[in-house]
Amino acid sequence: MTKRLTLCADDFAQSGRISAGILQLIDAGRLSATSVLSQSPRWPELAGELKARADRADVGLHFNLTHAFETPAKPLSHWLMKSQLRQLSLAALRDEALSQIDRFAEHFGRLPDFVDGHQHVHALPVIRDALFDAIQRRWQQNPLPYLRSPDRLGHPGDNRLKSLVLRSVCINFDEQAHERGFATTPWFGGMYSLTPQADFAGLMQAWLARCPDRALIMCHPGLPASDADDPIAACRGREFDYLAGDAFAELCRRHQIAIARFPVETAVAA
Repeated sequence: MTKRLTLCADDFAQSGRISAGILQLIDAGRLSATSVLSQSPRWPELAGELKARADRADVGLHFNLTHAFETPAKPLSHWLMKSQLRQLSLAALRDEALSQIDRFAEHFGRLPDFVDGHQHVHALPVIRDALFDAIQRRWQQNPLPYLRSPDRLGHPGDNRLKSLVLRSVCINFDEQAHERGFATTPWFGGMYSLTPQADFAGLMQAWLARCPDRALIMCHPGLPASDADDPIAACRGREFDYLAGDAFAELCRRHQIAIARFPVETAVAA
Protein backbone atom coordinates (compact mmCIF):
# COMPACT_ATOMS: atom_id res chain seq x y z
CA MET A 1 0.00 0.00 0.00
CA THR A 2 1.38 3.41 -0.98
CA LYS A 3 1.99 5.83 1.89
CA ARG A 4 1.63 9.57 1.32
CA LEU A 5 4.48 11.61 2.78
CA THR A 6 4.67 15.38 2.99
CA LEU A 7 8.38 16.19 2.80
CA CYS A 8 8.76 19.81 3.87
CA ALA A 9 11.86 21.98 3.48
CA ASP A 10 12.07 24.62 6.20
CA ASP A 11 13.71 28.06 5.93
CA PHE A 12 12.71 29.21 2.43
CA ALA A 13 13.91 32.81 1.89
CA GLN A 14 16.54 32.63 4.64
CA SER A 15 19.14 32.94 1.89
CA GLY A 16 19.38 32.77 -1.87
CA ARG A 17 21.30 29.48 -1.83
CA ILE A 18 18.85 27.79 0.53
CA SER A 19 15.91 28.95 -1.57
CA ALA A 20 17.49 27.91 -4.88
CA GLY A 21 18.09 24.41 -3.56
CA ILE A 22 14.50 24.10 -2.36
CA LEU A 23 13.14 25.26 -5.72
CA GLN A 24 15.27 22.68 -7.53
CA LEU A 25 14.00 19.88 -5.30
CA ILE A 26 10.38 20.94 -5.82
CA ASP A 27 10.98 20.91 -9.58
CA ALA A 28 12.42 17.38 -9.28
CA GLY A 29 9.41 16.14 -7.30
CA ARG A 30 11.53 15.47 -4.22
CA LEU A 31 9.71 17.96 -1.95
CA SER A 32 5.99 18.55 -1.51
CA ALA A 33 6.06 21.50 0.90
CA THR A 34 8.22 24.38 2.03
CA SER A 35 7.80 26.95 4.80
CA VAL A 36 8.76 30.59 4.38
CA LEU A 37 10.60 32.98 6.68
CA SER A 38 8.47 35.94 5.62
CA GLN A 39 10.53 38.47 7.62
CA SER A 40 13.47 37.90 5.31
CA PRO A 41 14.40 40.83 3.05
CA ARG A 42 14.74 38.24 0.27
CA TRP A 43 11.11 37.12 0.48
CA PRO A 44 9.64 39.82 -1.84
CA GLU A 45 11.97 38.87 -4.71
CA LEU A 46 11.62 35.11 -4.17
CA ALA A 47 7.86 34.94 -3.69
CA GLY A 48 7.10 34.89 -7.42
CA GLU A 49 9.35 31.89 -8.06
CA LEU A 50 7.67 29.95 -5.29
CA LYS A 51 4.17 31.01 -6.37
CA ALA A 52 4.89 29.60 -9.84
CA ARG A 53 5.32 26.19 -8.16
CA ALA A 54 2.36 26.44 -5.78
CA ASP A 55 0.46 23.74 -7.69
CA ARG A 56 3.23 21.25 -6.84
CA ALA A 57 3.92 22.00 -3.19
CA ASP A 58 2.22 23.34 -0.09
CA VAL A 59 3.62 26.75 0.84
CA GLY A 60 3.49 27.71 4.50
CA LEU A 61 4.64 30.26 7.04
CA HIS A 62 7.71 29.40 9.12
CA PHE A 63 6.80 31.50 12.17
CA ASN A 64 10.01 32.96 13.53
CA LEU A 65 11.08 34.44 16.86
CA THR A 66 14.73 33.32 17.00
CA HIS A 67 16.45 34.16 13.68
CA ALA A 68 17.41 37.82 13.31
CA PHE A 69 16.79 39.56 10.01
CA GLU A 70 16.38 43.35 9.95
CA THR A 71 15.23 43.38 13.59
CA PRO A 72 16.81 41.66 16.61
CA ALA A 73 15.61 38.27 17.80
CA LYS A 74 15.91 36.42 21.08
CA PRO A 75 17.49 32.95 21.38
CA LEU A 76 15.43 29.80 21.72
CA SER A 77 16.45 29.51 25.39
CA HIS A 78 14.57 32.75 26.14
CA TRP A 79 11.33 31.46 24.60
CA LEU A 80 11.66 28.05 26.22
CA MET A 81 12.03 29.51 29.70
CA LYS A 82 9.47 32.31 29.37
CA SER A 83 6.85 30.09 27.74
CA GLN A 84 7.10 27.43 30.45
CA LEU A 85 6.78 30.13 33.13
CA ARG A 86 3.91 31.78 31.21
CA GLN A 87 5.80 35.09 31.29
CA LEU A 88 5.04 36.19 27.73
CA SER A 89 2.68 38.81 26.34
CA LEU A 90 -0.13 37.15 24.41
CA ALA A 91 -1.04 40.43 22.69
CA ALA A 92 2.53 41.18 21.57
CA LEU A 93 2.99 37.67 20.20
CA ARG A 94 -0.36 37.82 18.39
CA ASP A 95 0.71 41.09 16.76
CA GLU A 96 3.99 39.50 15.67
CA ALA A 97 2.15 36.52 14.19
CA LEU A 98 -0.23 38.84 12.35
CA SER A 99 2.72 40.80 10.98
CA GLN A 100 4.43 37.69 9.61
CA ILE A 101 1.18 36.33 8.16
CA ASP A 102 0.47 39.66 6.47
CA ARG A 103 3.98 39.94 5.03
CA PHE A 104 3.64 36.42 3.63
CA ALA A 105 0.29 37.24 1.99
CA GLU A 106 1.43 40.65 0.71
CA HIS A 107 4.07 39.09 -1.53
CA PHE A 108 2.55 35.66 -2.20
CA GLY A 109 -0.90 36.95 -3.03
CA ARG A 110 -2.76 34.70 -0.60
CA LEU A 111 -2.59 33.18 2.86
CA PRO A 112 -0.28 30.20 3.55
CA ASP A 113 -1.39 26.58 3.26
CA PHE A 114 0.04 25.72 6.67
CA VAL A 115 1.96 27.15 9.61
CA ASP A 116 4.95 25.72 11.44
CA GLY A 117 7.71 27.37 13.44
CA HIS A 118 11.42 28.06 13.28
CA GLN A 119 12.90 25.87 16.04
CA HIS A 120 9.27 24.84 16.76
CA VAL A 121 8.46 28.05 18.65
CA HIS A 122 4.91 27.99 17.29
CA ALA A 123 4.03 25.06 19.55
CA LEU A 124 5.31 26.49 22.85
CA PRO A 125 2.79 27.52 25.52
CA VAL A 126 1.39 31.08 25.22
CA ILE A 127 3.00 31.39 21.77
CA ARG A 128 0.62 28.72 20.45
CA ASP A 129 -2.40 30.60 21.85
CA ALA A 130 -1.24 33.84 20.24
CA LEU A 131 -0.76 32.04 16.93
CA PHE A 132 -4.16 30.34 17.10
CA ASP A 133 -5.79 33.73 17.68
CA ALA A 134 -3.87 35.42 14.87
CA ILE A 135 -4.77 32.70 12.39
CA GLN A 136 -8.44 32.78 13.27
CA ARG A 137 -8.48 36.55 12.79
CA ARG A 138 -6.99 36.35 9.29
CA TRP A 139 -8.75 33.20 8.04
CA GLN A 140 -12.30 34.32 8.78
CA GLN A 141 -13.53 33.54 5.24
CA ASN A 142 -11.05 30.79 4.34
CA PRO A 143 -10.34 27.18 5.38
CA LEU A 144 -7.87 27.15 8.25
CA PRO A 145 -4.24 26.21 7.50
CA TYR A 146 -2.95 22.92 8.75
CA LEU A 147 -0.39 22.96 11.58
CA ARG A 148 2.75 20.97 12.30
CA SER A 149 2.51 19.12 15.62
CA PRO A 150 5.99 18.64 17.15
CA ASP A 151 4.47 16.70 20.04
CA ARG A 152 3.56 14.00 17.51
CA LEU A 153 7.25 13.32 16.91
CA GLY A 154 7.42 9.69 15.85
CA HIS A 155 11.19 9.05 15.76
CA PRO A 156 13.96 10.54 17.94
CA GLY A 157 16.53 10.79 15.15
CA ASP A 158 20.07 10.64 16.48
CA ASN A 159 19.43 12.63 19.67
CA ARG A 160 16.97 11.13 22.14
CA LEU A 161 17.44 13.92 24.67
CA LYS A 162 16.63 16.60 22.08
CA SER A 163 13.51 14.73 21.01
CA LEU A 164 12.38 14.21 24.61
CA VAL A 165 12.77 17.92 25.36
CA LEU A 166 10.84 18.85 22.21
CA ARG A 167 7.90 16.63 23.05
CA SER A 168 7.82 17.83 26.66
CA VAL A 169 7.89 21.58 25.94
CA CYS A 170 5.23 21.18 23.20
CA ILE A 171 2.99 18.83 25.17
CA ASN A 172 -0.75 18.98 24.31
CA PHE A 173 -0.20 21.20 21.27
CA ASP A 174 -1.89 18.72 18.94
CA GLU A 175 -4.90 18.30 21.23
CA GLN A 176 -5.34 22.05 21.66
CA ALA A 177 -5.01 22.68 17.93
CA HIS A 178 -7.74 20.13 17.22
CA GLU A 179 -9.97 21.80 19.82
CA ARG A 180 -9.59 25.03 17.81
CA GLY A 181 -10.60 23.29 14.59
CA PHE A 182 -7.18 22.90 12.97
CA ALA A 183 -6.01 19.97 10.91
CA THR A 184 -2.63 18.76 12.18
CA THR A 185 0.13 16.44 11.04
CA PRO A 186 -0.50 13.08 12.77
CA TRP A 187 3.14 11.87 12.60
CA PHE A 188 6.19 14.10 12.52
CA GLY A 189 9.81 13.23 11.70
CA GLY A 190 13.06 14.82 10.64
CA MET A 191 14.46 15.72 14.05
CA TYR A 192 18.21 15.12 14.34
CA SER A 193 21.38 16.77 15.62
CA LEU A 194 21.96 18.82 12.43
CA THR A 195 25.71 18.29 12.70
CA PRO A 196 28.07 17.56 9.78
CA GLN A 197 28.77 14.12 11.26
CA ALA A 198 25.11 13.07 11.26
CA ASP A 199 24.11 10.19 9.00
CA PHE A 200 21.24 11.89 7.16
CA ALA A 201 20.85 9.05 4.66
CA GLY A 202 20.65 6.47 7.44
CA LEU A 203 18.19 8.59 9.38
CA MET A 204 15.98 9.03 6.32
CA GLN A 205 15.91 5.26 5.92
CA ALA A 206 14.72 4.93 9.52
CA TRP A 207 12.08 7.65 9.13
CA LEU A 208 10.63 6.20 5.94
CA ALA A 209 10.53 2.71 7.43
CA ARG A 210 8.66 4.01 10.49
CA CYS A 211 6.34 6.66 9.09
CA PRO A 212 2.63 5.93 8.46
CA ASP A 213 0.39 7.32 5.74
CA ARG A 214 -0.03 11.13 5.90
CA ALA A 215 3.22 11.67 7.82
CA LEU A 216 5.22 14.87 7.59
CA ILE A 217 9.02 14.94 7.65
CA MET A 218 10.91 18.21 7.84
CA CYS A 219 14.27 18.77 6.17
CA HIS A 220 16.72 21.64 5.72
CA PRO A 221 18.30 21.42 2.26
CA GLY A 222 20.07 24.13 0.30
CA LEU A 223 22.78 24.55 -2.25
CA PRO A 224 26.24 24.37 -0.62
CA ALA A 225 27.32 27.69 0.85
CA SER A 226 29.57 29.16 3.50
CA ASP A 227 27.29 31.28 5.67
CA ALA A 228 28.51 32.52 9.03
CA ASP A 229 24.93 33.44 10.00
CA ASP A 230 23.64 29.92 9.41
CA PRO A 231 24.61 27.44 12.15
CA ILE A 232 23.57 24.44 10.05
CA ALA A 233 25.09 25.55 6.74
CA ALA A 234 27.31 22.44 6.58
CA CYS A 235 24.27 20.15 6.70
CA ARG A 236 22.25 21.81 3.97
CA GLY A 237 24.38 20.74 1.02
CA ARG A 238 24.50 17.16 2.29
CA GLU A 239 20.72 17.04 2.61
CA PHE A 240 20.31 18.55 -0.86
CA ASP A 241 22.65 16.06 -2.48
CA TYR A 242 20.93 13.10 -0.86
CA LEU A 243 17.38 14.24 -1.62
CA ALA A 244 18.30 14.99 -5.24
CA GLY A 245 20.02 11.64 -5.77
CA ASP A 246 19.02 8.23 -7.01
CA ALA A 247 19.42 6.56 -3.59
CA PHE A 248 16.57 8.60 -2.12
CA ALA A 249 14.31 7.87 -5.09
CA GLU A 250 15.01 4.16 -4.72
CA LEU A 251 14.35 4.31 -0.98
CA CYS A 252 10.93 5.85 -1.62
CA ARG A 253 10.12 3.12 -4.15
CA ARG A 254 11.22 0.40 -1.75
CA HIS A 255 8.99 1.74 1.04
CA GLN A 256 6.15 2.60 -1.35
CA ILE A 257 6.32 6.26 -0.43
CA ALA A 258 4.60 8.92 -2.54
CA ILE A 259 5.91 12.45 -1.93
CA ALA A 260 2.62 14.33 -1.79
CA ARG A 261 0.97 17.48 -0.55
CA PHE A 262 -0.69 17.14 2.83
CA PRO A 263 -4.24 15.69 2.55
CA VAL A 264 -6.06 18.25 4.71
CA GLU A 265 -9.57 16.88 4.09
CA THR A 266 -8.55 13.44 5.36
CA ALA A 267 -6.83 14.97 8.37
CA VAL A 268 -9.93 16.97 9.35
CA ALA A 269 -12.14 13.91 9.17
CA ALA A 270 -9.76 11.71 11.21
